[in-house]
Amino acid sequence: MNDRALEFIHRFVPGRSKRTLLLLHGTGGDENDLLPLARELDPHADLLSVRGRVLENGMPRFFRRLTEGVFDEEDVVRRAQELADFVAQAREHYALQEGRLIAVGYSNGANIASAMLLLRPGILDGAALLRAMVPFVPNEFPDLQKAPVLIAEGAHDPIVPRENAQRLAELFQRARADVRIDFEEAGHNLTATTLSLVRSWLAEIK
Repeated sequence: MNDRALEFIHRFVPGRSKRTLLLLHGTGGDENDLLPLARELDPHADLLSVRGRVLENGMPRFFRRLTEGVFDEEDVVRRAQELADFVAQAREHYALQEGRLIAVGYSNGANIASAMLLLRPGILDGAALLRAMVPFVPNEFPDLQKAPVLIAEGAHDPIVPRENAQRLAELFQRARADVRIDFEEAGHNLTATTLSLVRSWLAEIK
């Protein structure tokens, strides 16, 4: 295992079920941002919330970007592998091997979750990708064996073009994931409608 995997700042909040939510913040967030939201989504799950290690003008991210919406794909791949190493280590450390681990990522966090799914099948058991874009296109597609993937987008998002979100769904379909994509009347921010959608989706995949 890569020693750098030990360097992720994170918080673990134990729950009372066999499901763990891996929380991945957006640009400028940290390991505390999504904890209140996660408890609304699932009051009983274990919560593993991670801080990105890349700084952009002092704001934490999970990988570098060249400009808005243009990613450093080499860095995406490297950082996704590092985060996947950390998740594997955390599952063992916190005795999470028997339960399902579902990523809940927002914006940049959703993009790194997508990259982990495409690069390291088996690390995650599914993902809710909130305001996500295509992080990169793999040379070879994994077999995600019907892994549940929710892509929750804003129809008026100035950052995520609709066609990009649809292309992300197509990538996961090619990887045989069980994909649902939803566009709500919103922008890039999360809304009560977003949370209701994710909460219902999580209830369905228990």
